Amino acid sequence: MSVKAFELVPAVERDLLMGDKARINIECIECCGKHLYMGTNDCFIHHFLLDEVTSSKGKLSYSAQKLLHKYLGLKKPVAELRAASALERLIVLCDGIVFLVDMVTLETVPFAAGGGAKIRGVTAFCINENPVNGDPFCVEMAVLSSKRRTVQIYMVHEDRVQLVKEVATPEQPCAVSVDGYFLCLALATQYMILNYNTGASQDLFPYNREERRPIVKRIGREEFLLAAPGGLGMFANAEGVSQRAPVNWSENVIGAAVCFPYVVALDESFITIHSMLDQQLKQTLSFRDGHILQDFEGKVVLASTKAVYVLVPLPLERQIQDLLASHRVEEALLLTEGAQQNIPKDKFQVLHKRILQQAGFIQFGQLQFLEAREHFRKGQLDVRELISLYPLLLPASSSFTRCHPPLHEFADLNHLAQGDQEKVLRCKKFLISYLGEVRSTEVANGCKEDLDTALLKLYAEQDHDSLLDLLASDNACQLADSLPWLEKYHKYFALGLLYHYNGQDSAALQLWIRVVDGDLQDSTRSDLYEYIVDFLYSCSNLDLVWKYADWALQKDPTIGVHIFTKRPARKDLSELNPDDVITYLEKHSHALLLYLEHLVLERRTKKEKFHTHLAVLYLERVLSLLSESPTDEQKVTRARERLQALLRESNLYRKMENCEQLLLERATLHGKLEEHDKALHILVHKLRDFPSAEAFCMWASSCRDSAYRQQLFHLLLGVYLDQNFSGKSQTAAGGGDLEMAAVDLLNRHGEVFDAVRVLHMLPEGWSLQLLRPFLGRAIRASMHACRTSQIALGLAHSENLQLLHDRLKDRKKPIFVSEKKGCHLCHNTFSEPDVVCLPGGVPVHTHCVAQRVRDSPTKRQLTNSSNHT
Repeated sequence: MSVKAFELVPAVERDLLMGDKARINIECIECCGKHLYMGTNDCFIHHFLLDEVTSSKGKLSYSAQKLLHKYLGLKKPVAELRAASALERLIVLCDGIVFLVDMVTLETVPFAAGGGAKIRGVTAFCINENPVNGDPFCVEMAVLSSKRRTVQIYMVHEDRVQLVKEVATPEQPCAVSVDGYFLCLALATQYMILNYNTGASQDLFPYNREERRPIVKRIGREEFLLAAPGGLGMFANAEGVSQRAPVNWSENVIGAAVCFPYVVALDESFITIHSMLDQQLKQTLSFRDGHILQDFEGKVVLASTKAVYVLVPLPLERQIQDLLASHRVEEALLLTEGAQQNIPKDKFQVLHKRILQQAGFIQFGQLQFLEAREHFRKGQLDVRELISLYPLLLPASSSFTRCHPPLHEFADLNHLAQGDQEKVLRCKKFLISYLGEVRSTEVANGCKEDLDTALLKLYAEQDHDSLLDLLASDNACQLADSLPWLEKYHKYFALGLLYHYNGQDSAALQLWIRVVDGDLQDSTRSDLYEYIVDFLYSCSNLDLVWKYADWALQKDPTIGVHIFTKRPARKDLSELNPDDVITYLEKHSHALLLYLEHLVLERRTKKEKFHTHLAVLYLERVLSLLSESPTDEQKVTRARERLQALLRESNLYRKMENCEQLLLERATLHGKLEEHDKALHILVHKLRDFPSAEAFCMWASSCRDSAYRQQLFHLLLGVYLDQNFSGKSQTAAGGGDLEMAAVDLLNRHGEVFDAVRVLHMLPEGWSLQLLRPFLGRAIRASMHACRTSQIALGLAHSENLQLLHDRLKDRKKPIFVSEKKGCHLCHNTFSEPDVVCLPGGVPVHTHCVAQRVRDSPTKRQLTNSSNHT
């Protein structure tokens, strides 16, 4: 696609050059600063002074002034001119002769004595613009001879030329360019690279000299531009490698030059301009009868046979803006990045960022959001430029003004979308995504309030899930600007969060309570009541807690009491006094019960009044349920289980009154007072609850030793077998239920009982068949204990023999005891000479050995089995 990169500006008009001489033709040109030299077909050199003139509109033109012209005295046209400004000399090729001319007077410079004759038989020459000789007042030159297949290297001084090197070539060269030690040659049939210092060469590619004129042009350090077959402009470096893609120019190219990032080519009718960055044709200018194209210090000069023109590049920024105006974003960016090497770093960074931002807005307008996002990110766009496109999103207090000149052509989002609501919605979704991405980056620095407030408004309008995440995190949303927006879209829960973030907890709670009570509609949270309770139990302001706890308890005392029961123990939260809470909860009986359960059962508070208060409430609850008609047995059972569990587990309540009719609870209280006979009497004879009696024995002995448990079970067996009650019970029940309970007790818990004692307690008339399980278990246990004791006795006897053997062995050896030597068992020093010697001759205290024997497994085994032997 085309772009206007250059303008063709006349430099030297026909009349100024020729006057009334119609047959004069320009053969060659040379430009050195403001000085322009032309060689003509009549063997003249013309010297002009070119001045740049810029109009008020910024248009560039040239004013040419002819300073001098000089006839060289030969009959042939001037073929080549090259300036050596350091020497103030022109190197001239005319009639196959190279000689020097003074740049000011145009007089031929006579050669110094011993300097050698003029260089004759020359077909072409070129200047080394990257000289290897360090002398600043010496010019290096490569010369092609018409008679030999060689390239000659000369050093040109102010008044002489000196041959320093001659390099042979495989074919007769016809064109040459040089950079450092590297020669790029067009031979008769091919191009080649030749290092004249080492002699190394590299063939490039063939060409047909009869079809086209060879072009060999140095375009940079160790890089050349060549005219290749197929109408291609090929690039080649000193290694013979092409690091750039070729440009596709015409078949009849006469000359070429590089004005980065463009390649300018001249043919018979046109000037074509290709980009080196993407190899595309960018501009074509009509130019007839042109036959010279040269670049001098970045200035591209063209000549026809009668006039001279300068190809003036348009400012890079103008080219880029023209591309952007045509929405050719990728070309604009490619041109910007390609021109980096020709622009100062600081200026380039500013330019590049702005171009990226403009490109981003162009692609944003085309709804190419992925590309726009990337350009905004790389260009470090002030995010408010984007937000300002969306009406009313920026806070009213924002001081932002758009960039000038503007980065885009849109007035606002409505202008961009032209009434298409689908476009508007897509643009808003993109902004949500982009703002969410950049708000935690450096892009948000300095505009955090504007960004977060805009994001909040978008979230509220689009009913976005991230609204609550924004408000629950660190944010800079402006309350005054956000409040009407949140109210408009019924986001009262979010508004409460914003109140809370700004330290207005009371306003937040009032708003949320109105939502729960149905005064305001907001479906954000169906569990808003639970959220308020959670908010209150973690609130540091106790005044707010006491103020709104009553509302929460009236709504649901079971959940509302969490305000007091779930309050975390943190340094930043004041602790609530339990006495104050209990006083506060007096009018909420169920909540009071739950709070006391929390204190006693969960926090394990050791205060007697809390335990007693809870027990009283449990008792009142049970009595209340029992007094109802009809009685709900399930509720009564659950209530009594709670009361019984408290009575069993707590040791801190005072004596209970009004529980005479609750026999099971009375039995538990007797157990707490260790009046086990009374408790078992109630359970067995009054309640006839034999499983509870057994459970009572297990509970009452749960933290005691086995002897205590054995005593309780013997007591229960005695109650079962008590003749004073069993006879009455049998008469009343019509059967021996107590005897059967006694049999079940023995068979289930036989390991607890002392079998011998049980046999003495049992009535003589009982059948052994009933007691078979108990007796079988007792006999097995007795035999096991007997055999275990025998094994332990044998091990002890063996251990004793081993100790006696060791003692006999150690008697022959002296045992050293001193106050500095320590006991091996307790590590304390010896204060008396009485010691015991362990195996190996190690002395220990006598009391340490005694303690060790008491703690030995054999000793413990003997002790444990004493009841069964």
